[in-house]
Amino acid sequence: MPAGRLAANLEDLAAVTNRPSTRVIVSTVALIVAVGLGFFLLDLTIWNKAAPGVHVAKARASAPVVDSVEVSEGQLGQIKLEQIPLHSFVDRREAVGNIDFNQERTAQVYSPYTGRILSTPAKAGDDVAAGAVLFTIDSPDLAAAESALIGAAATRELTARALERAQGLYQLEGYAQKDYEQAVSDAQTAEGAYQSARDTVLIFGKTEADLRHLVATRKVDSVLAVRSPFAGRVVARNAAPGTLAQPGAAMAPYTVADLSTVWLLAGVAESDVPAVHVGQPVSVRVSALPGRVFRGKVDNVSAGVDPVTHRATVRAEVQDPKHELKPQMLASFAIDTSGPRETSAMPVSGVVREGDGTMTVWVTADRHRFTRRTVTVGLEQDGYVEILSGVKPGELVATDGALFLSNALVESIR
Repeated sequence: MPAGRLAANLEDLAAVTNRPSTRVIVSTVALIVAVGLGFFLLDLTIWNKAAPGVHVAKARASAPVVDSVEVSEGQLGQIKLEQIPLHSFVDRREAVGNIDFNQERTAQVYSPYTGRILSTPAKAGDDVAAGAVLFTIDSPDLAAAESALIGAAATRELTARALERAQGLYQLEGYAQKDYEQAVSDAQTAEGAYQSARDTVLIFGKTEADLRHLVATRKVDSVLAVRSPFAGRVVARNAAPGTLAQPGAAMAPYTVADLSTVWLLAGVAESDVPAVHVGQPVSVRVSALPGRVFRGKVDNVSAGVDPVTHRATVRAEVQDPKHELKPQMLASFAIDTSGPRETSAMPVSGVVREGDGTMTVWVTADRHRFTRRTVTVGLEQDGYVEILSGVKPGELVATDGALFLSNALVESIR
């Protein structure tokens, strides 16, 4: 830079510095820097005097922890007080499944012989007694069996009269012994044939009275009545007059089920399977009947676990005397895997979940000042929560209005 230009700049800077406002600003900045330097040196001195390895921090006043609230007489009306009660709790395993017919009391009813269906007096949905006629068929096999019985009965009667005559003549020595023995043999053979024909007809469901009438009238009745094997309800009918009924057809003409009990089939997690055993009591609920509880017992636990769902099928037999449970209804069930135990409990409304996840209740000794207390909870059943620790039986707690007290505590802190 030329010497003349540098000299001009120095003159300008000197002029600015000599102005009064500029001198004030410079003085102020210098004062601030001096004060800051002084505080820095003071802190450094305190640090050097502290014990080695100890950090000295500024003392901070911590606010006291508030866990109690007082309520007025008017506010007390919003709170329900109760002594810690004892409640019965049981260990339970829960699962979801569906209702099914009791397959051990469900029968697909076929005609034992081929024949054309003549009538179907039982309709789907009908309740039938044991032995009630479901449908009738015209059975050629029955006609043949009855014809054989009629013939056997006639032969039996004829040989019986011949034997009676032979016995009389034989006693008068007017009959050869070999002829008498032949008459005895013929009568025995006829009796055996009659009994065989009689048993064959009985297989068709005919009664003793039917057999006596058949033999007396010598009239073949080929109508075969197919009856219900037990009392129950007709849950399916695939029969119609004029169709051919055959044993073992793809679809049974009738299906009858005893609906006094049903099955609940549910998948239980494999981790719960070791605790489930036959005979344990079961509580069943269905969404279609809210508030209703059906009782039963476990009667089968599958031997294997599904490799996809990792669940085992558990079957329970459930009593349903009013026939309210329908097959394929969705149901939830709880298995009691241990006996009941009496422990301290709280109504669900008296336990508050705090923001940090802890569970608290409100305890009072004078019905005026309430203190929040942290508790450890266990099972939740029948509207009660099991209290494992934190309160003792007999202590007075707020069972209703606990949330009101929590909100009042928050407002008091603010």
